[in-house]
Amino acid sequence: MVVSIRKIIGARTYRSEKLPPGNIQSPRDSEGHGTHTASTVAGGLVSEASLYGLGFGTARGGVPSARIAVYKICWSDGCYDADILAAFDDAIADGVDIISLSVGGSEVKSYFTDSIAIGAFHAIKHGILTSNSAGNEGPEYFTTSNVSPWSLSVAASTIDRKFVSRVQLANGTVYQGPAIHTFDLMGKQYPLIHGGDAPNKSGGFNSSISRYCNENSLDLSLVKGKILVCDSILRASTVESVNKNGAVGIIMQGSRFKDYASSYPLPASYLHSTNINTLSSTATIFKSNEILNASAPSVVSFSSRGPNLATLDILKPDLTAPGVEILAAWSPIAPVSGIAGDSRSVLYNIISGTSMSCPHATAIAVYVKTFNPTWSPAAIKSALMTTAFSMNAKVNPEAEFAYGAGHINPLKALNPGLVYNATETDYINFLCGQEGYTTEMVRHITGDKTACTPANSGRVWDLNYPSFAFSTTPSQLTINQFFTRTLTNVEFNTSLYTAKVFAPPSLRITVDPPSLLFNGIGDTKSFKLTVQGTVNQNIVSGSLVWTDGVHQVRSPITVYVVKKN
Repeated sequence: MVVSIRKIIGARTYRSEKLPPGNIQSPRDSEGHGTHTASTVAGGLVSEASLYGLGFGTARGGVPSARIAVYKICWSDGCYDADILAAFDDAIADGVDIISLSVGGSEVKSYFTDSIAIGAFHAIKHGILTSNSAGNEGPEYFTTSNVSPWSLSVAASTIDRKFVSRVQLANGTVYQGPAIHTFDLMGKQYPLIHGGDAPNKSGGFNSSISRYCNENSLDLSLVKGKILVCDSILRASTVESVNKNGAVGIIMQGSRFKDYASSYPLPASYLHSTNINTLSSTATIFKSNEILNASAPSVVSFSSRGPNLATLDILKPDLTAPGVEILAAWSPIAPVSGIAGDSRSVLYNIISGTSMSCPHATAIAVYVKTFNPTWSPAAIKSALMTTAFSMNAKVNPEAEFAYGAGHINPLKALNPGLVYNATETDYINFLCGQEGYTTEMVRHITGDKTACTPANSGRVWDLNYPSFAFSTTPSQLTINQFFTRTLTNVEFNTSLYTAKVFAPPSLRITVDPPSLLFNGIGDTKSFKLTVQGTVNQNIVSGSLVWTDGVHQVRSPITVYVVKKN
């Protein structure tokens, strides 16, 4: 007997403008992104899932028992603010429990002009947490785009599996590099042609340009039947014309280190610091295969970094989760490599992005809320952040601006011991305290008659956030800053928590009081954390851990130097 489970309980589409050609006026996913992210949150168990054998195994979402309501807001020409806000309104009215939004712009906006921040604020007013992708503009600083303190901003980290593609030369020497493709040349050797030897002269290109294989720079008649060698990393869309015109495969080479594999519609590989065309006249490319990534988890290079350009002293991203080379469900009408000429039709695909890490965090948030249905969005977010695995700044030199509170820990998030709670009023006080924010600006966010007065203009350092951040300038390297926070006990038992501070030598960090006694569930206690000393490098990291011997409630402390306008 086949039992039908209503996994998708509703689906809507939003479009405030005329649809561009080629789009489907339907909630059906023709691009694959939404299917992939939704199944990561709530997909059921499927055995023998793979992309043509890659990533073979049992696939399942983070919370297979959860159900999905779909709100399609994005199309081939992007995602419009009006559609985003309309979808938020409907999701709130429909009574969803968590909103997972793997969407973001390339630039940071003020909260009152950011449709995602505005929609997420209205969601928290109704007890709904919004989980956001941090963005894919890394590793540069100040690139995290979803930065509102009432949302969860998720960076992307690697997993213990990665995909590579091997290249074998005529003499039997084998090289391998990151790439995902499902083709095999069966060991047959094909001639190599360097892009610099095939310039599109009639188009005005010479070898100094064609060596990078940029669009239209190649004489495609010279490439047919050969493996093209390019001195750059190319997107799948760039190699589409090469693939259409008969290239057998493509080998990219360069000095840039690449810590994730892109997907291609033909045999491909990227070789680091190898001039393959000078070593052999022929080569073959094998189908991608899976190898161990022993250094995982680390934050991937493309994951957007903080600091938070909208509010320098609110740490973003909040945490990191798996987002590299993730196998999940795929729409069978969506091209595998994302380009229209790719005719492969699959039910599972392997892709990377903070769009992939966001639903991992969403799933854990759903899991936590399942067992704690009365917890606020801030409490759920706090549980995820304060139980995260701490990460190594030697591996990620951007430190907390890469990974926030650390790598998400699904097992511990369910039982955090204490949480940093916050309400709509707390966020309004924060907004009214933002430099330059007026009542009118804040009302753009709240949608009500909120008024900012001296009484409700809060200090950013007093927002009850699960992390601590302080920015200073090159002319003020000696600091003395205090923060106030309130912890809420979520355990039934009476418990005594003691503060443990981990501070770098240049800073003195104190907590007052140093211990807190909680008398059962719901009891709250406040404390003050003071950071004093000298900032002797661009980023200085420490942490505060409240422990009762069972729970470890950890918050990162980040002090950094920035040139402020």
